[in-house]
Amino acid sequence: MKHKETHIEKNPQFFDANIKKIAKSNHYFRQVVYTGPHCQLVVMSIPPGDDIGEEVHAHTDQIFVVVDGKGQAVLTGQVQPAEEHNVIFVKAGTRHNIKNTGHEDLKLVTVYAPPQHADGTVHKTKEEAMQAEHA
Repeated sequence: MKHKETHIEKNPQFFDANIKKIAKSNHYFRQVVYTGPHCQLVVMSIPPGDDIGEEVHAHTDQIFVVVDGKGQAVLTGQVQPAEEHNVIFVKAGTRHNIKNTGHEDLKLVTVYAPPQHADGTVHKTKEEAMQAEHA
């Protein structure tokens, strides 16, 4: 099935758009939407049965907003629900993972502070993202 990714207009001074619509239409594992000097806005799409991969950001806080779908947040080994409208705030240094436990893609908006990825980064799959992180 073909899909068309949402074109994101980039203004160097600000970002103003319907992030819910952008997140729901995103089919890529990770797409950087906007990067400022102190934080970064990203959308993610996690297929059923998959996850973002366990990780720790030593100096970066991360906020996840669940836009659509059903999942679990695993924070330092503790499992919490990650369902539509849930917000998960992960403080720097916290081991975390987000898992899709539903039957449709889990759609996420995430904010990194400070930015974690190069502006304009698109990782179509988790495998592509992992290869880029280990390059």
